[in-house]
Amino acid sequence: MSAIAARLLLLALLLPFSLPAFALEDTPQNRALEADRYLEVVPPQSMMTDMSSKMAETLPEEQRDQFKALMTKYLDLGRVTAAIKAAMVKTFTADELKALADFYGSDVGRSAMSKMGTYMSEVMPATMSEVQSALAKAQGEAHQGQSDQSGQDKGSKEN
Repeated sequence: MSAIAARLLLLALLLPFSLPAFALEDTPQNRALEADRYLEVVPPQSMMTDMSSKMAETLPEEQRDQFKALMTKYLDLGRVTAAIKAAMVKTFTADELKALADFYGSDVGRSAMSKMGTYMSEVMPATMSEVQSALAKAQGEAHQGQSDQSGQDKGSKEN
């Protein structure tokens, strides 16, 4: 085996052990920096504008412009941005945040993100309908359980 081949083999064998060295140190400061980088790539204002537009499409046409204007007027974007960042820093590691920023900063990521509002407008009506249905069933079952329990309590008092 030539010296070059031996060196390449050694490099290939040692490379997996060096990968953790390329990882970001998972500190609150690094998480915050990577969350900021993500928020630059995926600005909350863009997300909220897209979401408002897609939500407005579910309303009668004559109400859409007013809805979007009111959402813009009353939505505290600073608070939304702070909440997003705080949740990201709390939930994700620095490496995960870096990966998210890298992905959404890529051409494919930007393309996927541009379709997110459409995707959400497609899935939200069915999701909300199912959540409301499940909530109604759960409330009915809880009410039935309370009725059964109070009936048992009365029966045990009579004995």
